[in-house]
Order: sequence, then C-alpha cells, then structure tokens
Amino acid sequence: MKKTHQLIALAVAATWGFNFVVIEWGLGELPPLVLTALRFAAAALPALFLPRPSAAWRYVIAYGLALGVAKFGAVFVAIDSGMPAGLASLVLQAQALLSVLLAAAVLKERPSRRQVTGIVIASLGITLLAVSSVRGAAVPLVGFSLMIFAAASWAVANVIIKASKETRPISMLAWSALVPPLPLLGIAALVDSPASVWDALTHISATAWAVVAFLAFISTLACFGLWNWLIGQYGVSKVVPFSLLVPIFGITSAWIFLGEPLTLAEGLTGLLVMAGLVLVVRPPRKEHPAVGYAQDSGPEPAHIPPREGIIDSGIAAHDYGLQGAAASPQTAARRRKRTVT
Repeated sequence: MKKTHQLIALAVAATWGFNFVVIEWGLGELPPLVLTALRFAAAALPALFLPRPSAAWRYVIAYGLALGVAKFGAVFVAIDSGMPAGLASLVLQAQALLSVLLAAAVLKERPSRRQVTGIVIASLGITLLAVSSVRGAAVPLVGFSLMIFAAASWAVANVIIKASKETRPISMLAWSALVPPLPLLGIAALVDSPASVWDALTHISATAWAVVAFLAFISTLACFGLWNWLIGQYGVSKVVPFSLLVPIFGITSAWIFLGEPLTLAEGLTGLLVMAGLVLVVRPPRKEHPAVGYAQDSGPEPAHIPPREGIIDSGIAAHDYGLQGAAASPQTAARRRKRTVT
C-alpha cells in the first residue's frame, strides 16, 4: 500500500476508535436500536442526489443488512447491556481474522506468509487483551457474545463489498443505508414496544442529534467510504488488518473521555498488535539478482543460418565464433579435411 493510503487507513481506525465513545454518549439519550436506525436514516440522505451504486441490487441489500442491521444493531445493544466501550472496540476486531479467512474461502484471496504471521500475532494480542479485560471487569456474557456476532457480520460485509466490485463507494453506502432503518425499528418495537419507539423518536435532544450526525456522516459515510475504496484497491487481506488499531484508539479514548481504566497489560498487548500490523502492511523486500556472467553477457547472438557447402557433420559456422560473417570456401574445405582425419 502507498504511504498516503496507509495514513488514510490509520485515520479511519482512529475515528472508529473514538466512535465507541460517541456511541456511549448516544445511548444515554436513545434506545440502542432506535439510535442505530437514525444513524442509517441520516446516512441515506445523500442517496437523494447520488447515482445508484454500480453493483447489483443483491449486493446493496446484503451489505445494508450485514453492516447496518447485524453488525451495528449488535454493537449498540451490546454496549447498552453493559459492555465497556473500550472492550467492545477490542472484541469487535476479531473481524480482522474472520475477514481474511472468509476472503480466502469465498474470494480465493491468498494472504502471504508474512501477512498470516502478522494477523496471528495481532490477533494474539487482541485475545490476551480481551482475556485480561474480562477477568478484571464484570463483562456481561450477552454483550460479549453480541460483539463476536457483530465481528462475524462485519467480516461478511467486507467480503460483500469486495465481491460486488463496487466503483462508487459513497453511493454504495448511501443507498445501502436505506435498508437498515425499518428492520431495526421493527425489532425495537418487538423488543420494547411501539409506544417506547415512538416516544424516543419524538423526544430527540440536541445531544442525540449531534451523535447521530457524527455516526452518520463521519463514521459511516466518510470512514466506510474510504474503507471500502481501500478494499477495492488492495483487497481484504491487506486493508482489514488496519482495523486492529481500532481498539488501541478505542481504549485510549474511553480512558480519556469516559474514565475507563487503562492498564499496563493493555499497553503491552497494544504493542503486540502494532507489531503484527507492521508485518501485514510492510512491503516485501526487493530481491536483487546476483551479478554474474549470465547477467552481463548481454543478449544471445542471433542464429545465422548455415550456407550450403559450409557445414559439415552438422556444425554451423557460428559455432566456430564466426557470427556475422560466412566462412570462405577455403576455410570450409580445411575444416572438412580436419573433421575427416
């Protein structure tokens, strides 16, 4: 990847890390599924003036369901159930390994050995950090399970966007954002009640609107637009590992803005994640060819067709170092005599 594109992926990861703090703020104002529905309703507004996606409609609908309903519906409900924002950002990154495995199975993308090693190292760091966090905090099992489900859903969404061969990433996001709101509001009405959903929609505070705006236009349209464009350029296995940085930014943001504790174990495992990511994104070393006779000898001399009367016993004139000039009849006669004797 170009360095500028690596910086874009880094900026997306930082924004998504801070996004978990914003979600926490929003859940103090609105129920989780209602907040998710409003996020995608707002993200769908640009569809009014954007051209339709170049991908087939089945990809647009599938992407909207996987990303909007499955992934973010699960994430918002998990955090609302008591999952710490920093830990949620961490567990969600199981999608990196799941995405690479799914892309290998479905899209036949084959990551290099170095990339696989980097992903394994970074995933080990994520696992150690998750185990450390779960032991040190009262993490609800439902919330943890929902985050694993969200990670799997994000992996599916990554593969869908690559398989779709979409050339208009912003259009894809805006038009696919039309899919989640109604299913999410329907589920919310079943889980809570239609009255509670209506009450939430008719009493939205200024803080809630600010959260919805950030989630829709920054986190969804801008970040996922860039993310999907990078996946289209480089493939799943080269881009998705950057998401392993999300928990580093997420845990740090939760520590700064929400007062969640930051431990030494989190710092050390964060370094492990960084080391794995370096292996994934570092370009391979260029192999310099060995210098030798074959390298310096230049192009092979062109074959000179033999003249009649010059060749004896299948030996061509150029085999005697006479390229570029035919042997004289006297020379040919002497060679015949030497060959016979």
